[in-house]
Amino acid sequence: MYQISQLFLLPTLALISGLFLYAFWVLGEFLLLAMYRKKGLGRPLVSDFRQNPALTADQLDLLAHKALENPRIASRVTPMLGLVATMIPMGPALKSLSDGNLAQVSENLTIAFSAVILALIAASITYWVVNVRRRWLAEEMLEIETLRGAAA
Repeated sequence: MYQISQLFLLPTLALISGLFLYAFWVLGEFLLLAMYRKKGLGRPLVSDFRQNPALTADQLDLLAHKALENPRIASRVTPMLGLVATMIPMGPALKSLSDGNLAQVSENLTIAFSAVILALIAASITYWVVNVRRRWLAEEMLEIETLRGAAA
């Protein structure tokens, strides 16, 4: 089991690195969308509704869920990967400690704690963005209901 778990260290670290970069991509998109919103633009659900007024509330809700799906998954998966990346090097670190090889202990603990820090930063960014965007999309749904009422 030990050897099998060691096989997952590099893929886990690669996924954490990718999700860390993805979190900053999501943050950049969020900041750009925030600037557009200040100008009265950047309302994707309202835009979709204006292009197709026949969209039902359920269809608009589905579009909102699709918009948040990837960052929401990232915000939930990244901490789990951080935990995995913390636990995998702990085995070799403890073995090195029993052998008296403190340099190897230090190297494994550095990997473990660096991975969890990057994972938690990435998860925090995506979690924050998802929650603010969820509120924005709810505001858009209310705006669309107002537009429907005005059209009726």
